[in-house]
Amino acid sequence: MTDFIRLDKALSNMGAASRKEVKEAVRKGKILVNNIPATSSDMKITATDELVINGIPLKYKKYEYYMLNKPAGVISATTDLKEPTVTDLISSGRKDLFPVGRLDKDTVGLLVITNDGALAHELLSPVKHIKKTYFVRVKGRISEETYNIFSAGIRIGSEQFQPAELVILKNEEVSEAEITIYEGKYHQIKRMFEAVGNRVIYLKRLSMGNLRLDESLPEGKYRELSEEELLQLKDRK
Repeated sequence: MTDFIRLDKALSNMGAASRKEVKEAVRKGKILVNNIPATSSDMKITATDELVINGIPLKYKKYEYYMLNKPAGVISATTDLKEPTVTDLISSGRKDLFPVGRLDKDTVGLLVITNDGALAHELLSPVKHIKKTYFVRVKGRISEETYNIFSAGIRIGSEQFQPAELVILKNEEVSEAEITIYEGKYHQIKRMFEAVGNRVIYLKRLSMGNLRLDESLPEGKYRELSEEELLQLKDRK
């Protein structure tokens, strides 16, 4: 089934022009659809149509998908009056991008940015149990008891957390580990370690589902997902 979208909405979403600007450009014959002047700003187009606005070729994409290596100090939101947001780091021009889930302000690593609401819902739905793996650095040694507690599923106050997989990488005064969780509760990993006497001092998301962070991507940088990576993200197995 072919998806249609209004010309002005498509160009506005892409950040190419406001709806008012599209209407004016159509009136002046400055927008071409498949090499033919657009007839109205609300005409319907598809992703296969070739667009030219003010002599500049554009390719409409219904959805865009980006991998961001989130830096510390940036919040996982679309807009904020005081703090820089993760979408501020994406210069694609699209106005409808948003982060899939959130990472705490001081947490770094993999964050998917898209405008595909259906995919975001699938990845964030609590009934889907999408796995997320993090590298964590904590104060103090991690006890064998911690491994058993996390594996069984820890209870903190009235809140029960699902079993998590813990791999200890270094066990010293400052310890390092990888932890995989299957939910995304508020400050979950920090609260889990705090409950067993370890304070998290560094946290980095390495993967979400089957999609892994490109370690060659510097913090604060982003790139589009490849077709293979998009398939990995959509693969629930």
